[in-house]
Amino acid sequence: MTKGLRLILAGLLAAALVGSGAAPASASPSAPDFPTAYLYSQANPLADPPGANDWSCRPSAAHPRPVVLVHGTWLNKYDDFAKISPELKKAGYCVYALNYGASLNLLGLNPALRGTGDIRRSAGELSTFVDRVLAGTGASKVDIVGHSQGGLMPRQYLKFNGGADRVHTLVTLGATHHGTTLDGLGTLTRQLGIVQYGWPLLGVAAEQQVVGSAFLNTLNAGGDTVPGVTYVVIATKYDEVTTPYESTFLTAGPAATVRNITLQDGCAIDASDHLSMVYSPRAIGIVEKALDASAPAPPCTVNPPVA
Repeated sequence: MTKGLRLILAGLLAAALVGSGAAPASASPSAPDFPTAYLYSQANPLADPPGANDWSCRPSAAHPRPVVLVHGTWLNKYDDFAKISPELKKAGYCVYALNYGASLNLLGLNPALRGTGDIRRSAGELSTFVDRVLAGTGASKVDIVGHSQGGLMPRQYLKFNGGADRVHTLVTLGATHHGTTLDGLGTLTRQLGIVQYGWPLLGVAAEQQVVGSAFLNTLNAGGDTVPGVTYVVIATKYDEVTTPYESTFLTAGPAATVRNITLQDGCAIDASDHLSMVYSPRAIGIVEKALDASAPAPPCTVNPPVA
C-alpha cells in the first residue's frame, strides 16, 4: 500500500471525527499541499474550501459559468480543493463544492472520508447540487472540475442524469475513467474476492472503479463522451492510484471535444502523484486554461509527490 493511501486510511484514527456544521468559506484557510489540507479536514470535516460556496456570487460576463468542484474517493471538498478553489475564486469565478457519497462502511464512520457510496447514487447528489447552483446563480450551465472519482462520477451524471444539458466543460484530474489496476493490486484483489466483498470497509465506489467492473462496463458502453460537452483530461505519469495512468484518457465521440494532457509533457520537473496533482501549480494553470482560453499559459514548477 502506498504512503498516500496509508495517509488517507489513517483518518480512521484521527482524533477529531465530528463537526456539526460546515465552516464558512472565509474561515477555512488555503493549504499549500495535500497533507496539510488532509490534517485540517480531519478536525473540520465539513469545511468549505476557501472561496467556495458563496451563494451571493453572480457570474460575470468574463466567466459566465459557475465552477463545481467534485472530490475523489475517501476525500472531501476541502482536502481535495483547498488550493484550486481560492485560485479560481481569485480569477473571478463563482466556485462551488460539495461533499457526496456517504455510505455505511468502516471508512465512512469518519465524516472526512467521503465518496465511498454507489457512484450512481452520488451522481444523483451531484445533479441536485448543480441544480441548486444554477438556480442560485441564474446561469444556464456549469463547468465541472473533478479529481479521481470526482472526474468519473460526473460522467455518470452527464450520461444518465440529464447533466449533458447543464454542463459545458468537464475537467478531470487523475480520473478513473477506464478503471484502475492499482498497479495490479486491484486485479489481484478482485481475483481473490477481496474487492467485491470488501465494501463494508472500503465502500462500494472502490469496487466500481476497478478495471472490468460492471459499473464501468455500463458507463463506457457506446463511447466515452456525450454530445455537446467539452472534456479536458489531465494525467500524471506518477499516478499510483489510477494505473496505468493512460487509462484516464478519453476518446471523443460525436459532437464532443476531448483534450488529453499529461502534466510532465513540457515540464519534467513536475513530479505530482495522484494526491499532489491537485496542488500542482501547473495542473491548476491547465484547469484555468481549460475554463478560459485567454488565461495565462500554465507554469512549469516543481511539485513533489505525496507518496
